[in-house]
Amino acid sequence: MAHLYLSAAHKSSGKTTLAIGIAAALTARGTVVQPFKKGPDYIDPMWLRGAAGRACYNLDFNTQSHDEIRTTFARAMPGADFGLVEGNKGLYDGLDIEGSDSNAAMARLLGAPVVLVINAEGITRGVAPLVIGYRAFEPDLDIAGIILNSLATPRQEAKMRVVLERYTDVPVIGAVGRDRRLVVTERHLGLTTPAETGERDERIARIAAAAAAGIDLDRLRAIAAKAPAPAPVPVLGRPAVRDIRIGVALDTAFGFYYQDDLEALEVAGAELVFFDTLSDRRLPEVDGLFIGGGFPETQMAALEANAELRADIRAAIAAGLPVYAECGGLMYLTRAIHWNGRRHEMVGAIEADTVMNEKPQGRGLVRLSVTDHPWNDGSAPVAAHEFHYAGLTDVAPGTRFAYRVLRGHGIDGARDGIVVGRCVANFSHLRSTAADPWAPRFAAFVRAAKAGRAG
Repeated sequence: MAHLYLSAAHKSSGKTTLAIGIAAALTARGTVVQPFKKGPDYIDPMWLRGAAGRACYNLDFNTQSHDEIRTTFARAMPGADFGLVEGNKGLYDGLDIEGSDSNAAMARLLGAPVVLVINAEGITRGVAPLVIGYRAFEPDLDIAGIILNSLATPRQEAKMRVVLERYTDVPVIGAVGRDRRLVVTERHLGLTTPAETGERDERIARIAAAAAAGIDLDRLRAIAAKAPAPAPVPVLGRPAVRDIRIGVALDTAFGFYYQDDLEALEVAGAELVFFDTLSDRRLPEVDGLFIGGGFPETQMAALEANAELRADIRAAIAAGLPVYAECGGLMYLTRAIHWNGRRHEMVGAIEADTVMNEKPQGRGLVRLSVTDHPWNDGSAPVAAHEFHYAGLTDVAPGTRFAYRVLRGHGIDGARDGIVVGRCVANFSHLRSTAADPWAPRFAAFVRAAKAGRAG
């Protein structure tokens, strides 16, 4: 149950690359690594899953209570030798000026020692006051080691090691040189997904080799061993019979799913049936659909080419099939996507067009109030997040909306969640939690609709 928290002095320090490398290098040694990612993120967990061979779980102050975070962590750890939590942004960054949602707060909540990644570009002696300040800012936080990243030369590494040894008591446990071949390509919505690179295994192996060569993995494990074991929690029960089938789009266009949301659907009695929107010509036999986020704009020609599936989905929605779609899924259900001077036909179940913009239209944490929702009674506001460059144009007059936006942008700055029959499609990404148990609610809605059709 050893675990540690990999954070950084600031964002873009290379911690995702190092987390991938550490997970893969330890796994290659026979260590069973359980990865986690702080905050609302889909792409980093895809890479961490590929590196560790185990599903990555998100830990998020915005949508989860402290108890839920601890429970998610504890449920994932059995069977693992090493828990690796990758932070987001910098160690002390967050929305709350008091730091209640920071990486430091998450590390403290999990009892995890922190290994701090320092981007070495353009710095030598200045690393000492930086580390001293980070240690002094919250003295009760255990910053147990440093990894120097993106070093230009062995000489720079030697200087920084001497400076840190002289002025601080935080050991350097790793040093990785600057190598652009190790960097996962970024684009408009963050890192390129593993499925899109076409060289996932080769890229992970290259990063793992650099981590194994530059990081003292034994010292890393010794640091993690200091962490207290999480308190045991009840195992999630699975029903003996799954009485509904929910289709889940999973391919290079759609792949943004929280692992525990999928598990929550299964716990609620759903059999998940994965299908490929690019190659499968017909919908599988299902009672409901879940189309998550992704990058339909980069695959829009291939999505358009699969006219049979688009027609199948459009007809299913018109016939009353329960459907839930988020962000990329919403875009797919509109009439067309416009990007870079090109227009490609989509499903057409939602009377609106999607237009990709130069700047983000919605980015960050979201709060929603339910107004007209088929399977949410509106008993509590919904905490979610959004990150989309897309916007909708030519939305049909009289369109129903499921939510009023209290914080964020949604579809038009005031509303989110277009409702068409039994379909709800929003830009906001939900997380199934005690405060907003969308997964069991959707499963119950699907079950009721199935029973109604049978009757």
